[in-house]
Amino acid sequence: MRSACMEREKRKLSWKKWRVLYLMLIPGLVYIVIFNYIPMYGVTIAFKDFYASKGIMGSPWVGLEHFKRVFRSPDFLQILWNTLSLSIYQLLITFPLPIFLALLINSCHSKRFGKFVQNVTYAPYLVSVVVLVGMMMIMFAPRGVFNNIIDILGGERRLFMGDAKYFRHIFVLSAVWQTTGWNSIIYLATLSGVSTELYEAARMDGASKFQRILHIDIPHIVPTIAIILTLNAGAVMSMGFEKAYLMQNDLNIGVSEILSTYVYKKGLLDIDYGYSAAVGLFNNVINLIILLLVNKAAKKITDSSLF
Repeated sequence: MRSACMEREKRKLSWKKWRVLYLMLIPGLVYIVIFNYIPMYGVTIAFKDFYASKGIMGSPWVGLEHFKRVFRSPDFLQILWNTLSLSIYQLLITFPLPIFLALLINSCHSKRFGKFVQNVTYAPYLVSVVVLVGMMMIMFAPRGVFNNIIDILGGERRLFMGDAKYFRHIFVLSAVWQTTGWNSIIYLATLSGVSTELYEAARMDGASKFQRILHIDIPHIVPTIAIILTLNAGAVMSMGFEKAYLMQNDLNIGVSEILSTYVYKKGLLDIDYGYSAAVGLFNNVINLIILLLVNKAAKKITDSSLF
């Protein structure tokens, strides 16, 4: 009884101590509830023959009919493969590069040069997707910079943006240019917390720079790597709609059509809301399963996880 009373007193003291922070949480919680949880009721469209005039409540139930249509669709498997191949390719290339960049900047002797490299590499992240695709259209055009270089070297000009075999490479390499510096910030912030005494002790023991990175820096950022990898894996099926849609054309549609663009076309252009909702729900369920699996694996391997 006495311990229960003491526990209640501790909770009261904790609330009084952190009440300002708790109050600061309220706007964020209200935003999440309004824009993330309440709209989840709209998922029921995937199980209804939705009519805008009747609304969600008045539309008749059709059960799993839309999901059956999804798996019977001759295009769905190809679109699913396009999404997975592009997403995994991007994850394999873009995920480790910020780690390498952060380790290099952190081990740089000149802090001024390190700051300069950091600013230069994360500046492209501030370029909007529309501007980025516009730049690629110009640079990869038949008379663009890259084709001019190929022509000077004696090669033949190529239609990069219209050739399906170049789509994934251009998509991923542009993501490398745009996001590597920005994504390295979180690793640099983690590395800034490494005690300088560890580096001094390693130098006294004769450890080289590579050995200090291998035995001090990398173990220190492993928990951060595990969490970021889990978050990225949980979004493996959710490729960016804007970039893929803007890069699409009739010549590369066979590889550039992914789930997000497919949902947009079916839902808003073809006005097939139930079918597009079924595709979107399937996409989110797969993301959730992957997130849970990767989170469980990360917890076992690194003892760090989201939950």
